[in-house]
Amino acid sequence: MNRRRRIYEGKAKILYEGPEPGTLIQHFKDDATAFNNQKHEVIDGKGVLNNRISEYIFNHLNNLGIPTHFIRRLNMREQLIHEVEVIPIEVVVRNVAAGSLCKRLGVQEGTRLPRSIIEFYYKNDELGDPLVSEEHITSFGWATPQELDDMMAMAIRINDFLSGMFIAVGIRLVDFKIEMGRHIDGDLMRVVLADEISPDSCRLWDVESNEKMDKDRFRQNMGGMVEAYQDVARRLGILIDNERPSGSGPVLVK
Repeated sequence: MNRRRRIYEGKAKILYEGPEPGTLIQHFKDDATAFNNQKHEVIDGKGVLNNRISEYIFNHLNNLGIPTHFIRRLNMREQLIHEVEVIPIEVVVRNVAAGSLCKRLGVQEGTRLPRSIIEFYYKNDELGDPLVSEEHITSFGWATPQELDDMMAMAIRINDFLSGMFIAVGIRLVDFKIEMGRHIDGDLMRVVLADEISPDSCRLWDVESNEKMDKDRFRQNMGGMVEAYQDVARRLGILIDNERPSGSGPVLVK
């Protein structure tokens, strides 16, 4: 790993130079962060689970014709991805009131929204990733109007798929965050889904009990974060039931 050229390191992932031009290797770390990195722990096995869950979802999205940066999983912690120019906007889709929406608007957590809401946040750690409008995005040149339309259309399609996929295994998709980038292939440039989709970037509640099965378990000091992620993977058919490795971390189906 030390021989590879490191391109970028974020809070939960490292990007290395890929084996071919235009590719990168995305490595999932065990680091868990919250509140703009004010809270930080290393939780054994988290990166393995996020890698595998994200692979499962991205494969399905690719098969549906939703363009992503994902090519294939390389090992338990790494994926081969297309190199993209990241658009500095986080897209959040909300189906149920939770998190910052409740704090900003005084809405009770768990309130079912009359329709899915799409929000945009400017990716800037120093500013705390502030909420921005479509006018901000186009005026400051973070994305063109056409790119913004593509991002919104893609977010709606992803929400439809994820909501159906999770409800089928007894999980409610409360909200999720995605990032997108520009992928250039020859003379063709298009907006594609980037980063990851995992319990780190989704709020997932058990349909019957409303038990939280996502990163809120870390944010709110609830404990059982990896066990909740394992439950998500198990319900999706990724994790092998009743089997643990001799070392640490989960056993995953190849």
